[in-house]
Amino acid sequence: MMFASDVLVAQNIGFAIIAAIMVIGALRVVTTSNVVHAALWLVVVLAGAAAQYVLLAAEFVAITQVLVYIGAVMVLFLFGTMLTRARIGAESDLNNKNWFFGIPVAVALFVAMAIALDSGFGSQKMPANPSVATTQQISDQIFGPYLLPFWALSFVLLAAVVGAIVLARRD
Repeated sequence: MMFASDVLVAQNIGFAIIAAIMVIGALRVVTTSNVVHAALWLVVVLAGAAAQYVLLAAEFVAITQVLVYIGAVMVLFLFGTMLTRARIGAESDLNNKNWFFGIPVAVALFVAMAIALDSGFGSQKMPANPSVATTQQISDQIFGPYLLPFWALSFVLLAAVVGAIVLARRD
């Protein structure tokens, strides 16, 4: 017989593994000197976010994460990177000499975020039996009031692709 606490332990272990992979991927995004490798590490981080959504039983959001961010935005990013005349390999002159000033700023932002989350949610707990929405209800909530911004975003992405092609075109 399987108890609810056993499922929560498995979910917690899964969360920890996925979160560790995401943290390693995020660190590699900012520490690698190759732009293409940084983009591929970002794919790992975004895939980890989709896996976290699956753990939360939000399959629609997970599939949307994969299709929109990994499938579209990252392909557009890599497409733009490949079309520009920038060097693709490792670049040593990208780092600023004063990079260490960013560490206290990052720690301060982390502390501010932790304080904001603690004061905003405090000791609230997730509901024991959350109401599960259907895919139709979720899509109606997203695409009902936000259909126009969704279309506008698609035109912005299209303009970015056309702009990358125009900039990369040989005269």
